[in-house]
Amino acid sequence: MGKKTKISRTFLRWLVVCIVVAFIAMTLILWLLQTKLSEENARQMLQINLEDVENAINDESDAHLLEIAKFLAFDVETIGIDNLDAEAFNKLMKSYNVAEISYINKEGIITHSSNPDFVGFDMASGEQSAEFLQILSGATCYVQKYQPITYDASIYRKYAGYIINTGGFVQVGYDAAQFRNEIVNQLKNVIQNRHVGENGYILVCDENGKLLCNSKNNYSSTSTLGFNKADYFKDEYQTFNVKIEDKDFIGMYGEAEGCYIVTLMPRDEIVLTRNISLTMTVAMELMVVVILIILIYMLINKSVVRNINRINKSLAEISKGNLDEVVDVRVNEEFNELSDGINATVGSLKHYIEEAAARIDQELEFASTIQNSALPNVFPPFPHRKDFDIYAHMDTAKEVGGDFYDFYLMGEDKLAILIADVSGKGIPAALFMMTSKTLLKSMTESNMELNEVFTKANTELCENNDAGMFVTAWMGVLDTKTGLIKYVNAGHNPPVLYRKGGKFEFLKSRPGFVLAGMEGVRYRLNEIQLYPGDTLFLYTDGVTEATDANNNLYGDDRLIETLNKSIKVGANGEEEVALNTRQLSESVKADVDEFVGDAPQFDDITMLALKITGESGVKSKEVTLEAKVENITVITQIVDEMLEEVDCPMKTQAQVDIAIDEIFGNIAKYSYKDILKDPTEGKINVRIETVKAPPIVSITFVDDGIAYDPLKKLDPDVTLSAEERSIGGLGIFMVKKSMDEMTYNYRDSKNVLKIVKRLDA
Repeated sequence: MGKKTKISRTFLRWLVVCIVVAFIAMTLILWLLQTKLSEENARQMLQINLEDVENAINDESDAHLLEIAKFLAFDVETIGIDNLDAEAFNKLMKSYNVAEISYINKEGIITHSSNPDFVGFDMASGEQSAEFLQILSGATCYVQKYQPITYDASIYRKYAGYIINTGGFVQVGYDAAQFRNEIVNQLKNVIQNRHVGENGYILVCDENGKLLCNSKNNYSSTSTLGFNKADYFKDEYQTFNVKIEDKDFIGMYGEAEGCYIVTLMPRDEIVLTRNISLTMTVAMELMVVVILIILIYMLINKSVVRNINRINKSLAEISKGNLDEVVDVRVNEEFNELSDGINATVGSLKHYIEEAAARIDQELEFASTIQNSALPNVFPPFPHRKDFDIYAHMDTAKEVGGDFYDFYLMGEDKLAILIADVSGKGIPAALFMMTSKTLLKSMTESNMELNEVFTKANTELCENNDAGMFVTAWMGVLDTKTGLIKYVNAGHNPPVLYRKGGKFEFLKSRPGFVLAGMEGVRYRLNEIQLYPGDTLFLYTDGVTEATDANNNLYGDDRLIETLNKSIKVGANGEEEVALNTRQLSESVKADVDEFVGDAPQFDDITMLALKITGESGVKSKEVTLEAKVENITVITQIVDEMLEEVDCPMKTQAQVDIAIDEIFGNIAKYSYKDILKDPTEGKINVRIETVKAPPIVSITFVDDGIAYDPLKKLDPDVTLSAEERSIGGLGIFMVKKSMDEMTYNYRDSKNVLKIVKRLDA
């Protein structure tokens, strides 16, 4: 065999090739990005100038017409309303060069007009005309944009109105042609000497493409645009390419008061900007690439190649049969672990090489027993705890599996729960499972935050992971005192959460990357508040991906449907999960077995269910009161007495009292208003429940009045002043903001509104 190339030279050669290819690819990408960026900058510049001119035209138009309306109002007052005959109108219209003059009385009716057809027209009958009625409500004047009129949509006019001291107001209108005759000189002042970029300019034309004015004094076309308007004026504020006087431009157009405004920018100016930016960027990249190649080569040669040669020398001795050879390369953590790993492997070989074959069958036989014994399997696991109920089960597809679960108390107030799935099956998966489980538990018990636990565990699991195995895992730590659970999801199936009074739903959160899949991954810590009656169901993909004989998946929808079958109406009239966690898990397993039938099990099936019972320190009370506002004080006193028993802070008690006042008051005022002659004959049932651990209060209001869901009402815009904000909705908005949970259901012809408040927040 020929002489092999050294790794340093091979690495350098491929490093140069890769970096050159990357450099070329990056340059092409930069060229495309800079082209897009330059075109986008040009588009924005065209649009900014276009909108600026449009605003200027609109401002000039509004000011001009309002001035005419003001003088006409004075003239009409001088002439007298009763003297506004056809001759007076003709004289005024000729004097001011307008298309229409009308007088509107205090009732909003046109009583005098230069157009006899408009006399008697009610201004309130159309959206366009009704806008002017604000002059009769306190405004002095009002001006509209150029648009179709209410009386005849085929007629386009711009109107302005001005109040008359004797009552009513004068309305004056003109069409686009009259506006242009009056405003064209102002337009010239608006766009004169304007530049779009360095050499771009602005044109203004009429609907026929006749040029009215331009911002480029030496522009040779004095009567037309220089191109066919119909070919390019298709979509406003969209760019188009056009050639004018043998020069390429990028343009954009818009409309204002019957005029067309066109902004133009030379294309070679866009290209120049792109080329300058690209040249500077490529030059900087080239410098970085050269320096990078040199530094990487030196670093690899020193830190990797030299130490690999030392390890290879020791491995050569071991290959010859010298098992006493010791690898001792400890320049950094990786080589230190590699040396330890090799030495440990050689040591293991020396110790087990003669016994390994005889022990394999025996180890496989006991592997399943060992694995099961490593998992909690005595239920109930904590008989003395009444504040939660937990159950877990694993059914492996082979003798040993890759799924695992775990749960354990950390002190009196912390419960850790874990469910995970290792890639693969059999002994390798079981070994990796044991490593992962032990690692996660030891780190969690060190009181590290869960996201840091997963980050550190991922780092350790990635090391020497030659088999390329990985773990999906979901782990949470429940504070049994507050009901808050903090959790991390490493690529695992989303849990299913049941909220008391609701339905089972998937817990929405973005999962992180799997453990042992890639180094350097950091994990995000999530949290969710649980209350008594809530149930959390964890599972592996062996549940949802179980297949029947026809290769159909069990699926997420069937899992939710099966879990929701456990929800029943309890003795207190509220829906709740009627099964304990063991019964709930067994019902899911039974349904999976029924679905699969005789088809073989291809994957491990693991489930863990946790229910917050809240049996410790629970006190409840239920009262039924007449739907009277006076009874607010009655129910408030009852609630306050119960809150004082659980040492509720005064601030929290005040928030609860405000919520009671708003909700009970609204029910008393409106729920029976249209269905009973005397609304106070209606009844309101109120159920109060306090829990010491976690410290919460829940209050449920039930009435059989008009069905109404207050949560569907849009929240008021609290950024507006009280005068600007619409009336209503602020009270319910305050309740939603101050309570931790607020739900509404319409069940058995009754409104059921529930609020929940944490007492230690």
